[in-house]
Amino acid sequence: MLKSYSWLIMAQSAPLVLRLIASSVTAATRAGKIIRDVMSRGELGIVEKGKNDLQTEADRSAQRCIMASLSRQYPTVAIIGEEGPSNCEVPSDWVVTDCDQTILSLQCPSEYLQVTDKDIAVWVDPLDGTSEYTQGLLEHVTVLVGIAVKGRAVGGVIHQPYYNHSAGTGESIGRTFWGLVGLGVGGFTPQDPPPGRLIITTTRSHSNELVQKALDVFNPDEVLRVGGAGHKVLLLMEGKAHAYVFASKGCKKWDTCAPEAVLTALGGKLTDIHGNPYEYDKDVQHTNARGVLATARGISHASFVSKIPQEIRDAFA
Repeated sequence: MLKSYSWLIMAQSAPLVLRLIASSVTAATRAGKIIRDVMSRGELGIVEKGKNDLQTEADRSAQRCIMASLSRQYPTVAIIGEEGPSNCEVPSDWVVTDCDQTILSLQCPSEYLQVTDKDIAVWVDPLDGTSEYTQGLLEHVTVLVGIAVKGRAVGGVIHQPYYNHSAGTGESIGRTFWGLVGLGVGGFTPQDPPPGRLIITTTRSHSNELVQKALDVFNPDEVLRVGGAGHKVLLLMEGKAHAYVFASKGCKKWDTCAPEAVLTALGGKLTDIHGNPYEYDKDVQHTNARGVLATARGISHASFVSKIPQEIRDAFA
């Protein structure tokens, strides 16, 4: 009882940004189990929202879990989910109100100490990589919860529901990691990409002539075409790619807020194709209309931006 009371005091006294990250870790992890459960049942409930844009029962249920869990604890914080609002009743075991106590015990950077609920927008992608999920490419799937303060992506949680799913080692499936700009990252060990080569990751299923032209400019040694913005940025953080280049308007704010925050927290960078940051306040348009360019830590982002030809820049004016 004393331990539980101490935890409650810690949770109530911690700065809002830290509490949100700590709550998002547990909510995203619970959503990951829901995603696995839907796949195990085999009834995906696929709906086509648009061209190359699918939604499944896993998307809908995972979002209900995250939105209900965070809204219960932070009723005055703006929370925007990819799948829109839902009036469906949420099973009680989907509502997670405990927090990651390790995060709560950390020293919050001073710039976030006075942040209030009105300063924050939370962007939720309950299942990033839906197309890949339906095709069994489960390693591409992530759950993303991004936290923006005054329009800037500063905090992020990324959960991989199927991490270790095919290892056959007996280890638990899934992992969750997080980042806060100014504090660092937790839950995994970042790696640097290999020197002497250039590996670029880009879209697997949304390519076009402009996307290809942007790739050709860099003459990469290898191109990794994978699903999900979260998965692509994860490749940068794991040292498997140097840059993520996507000269298209296909991404949305919920795709990039969490990955941008975690990548920035460990020393990388994510911008539009011009090298300008995206805004993430609750009233912005949802589409990332100027493409995406991200680089791993230790890689010159400015150098990549400078090589984007004018023809491509003009397409995203």
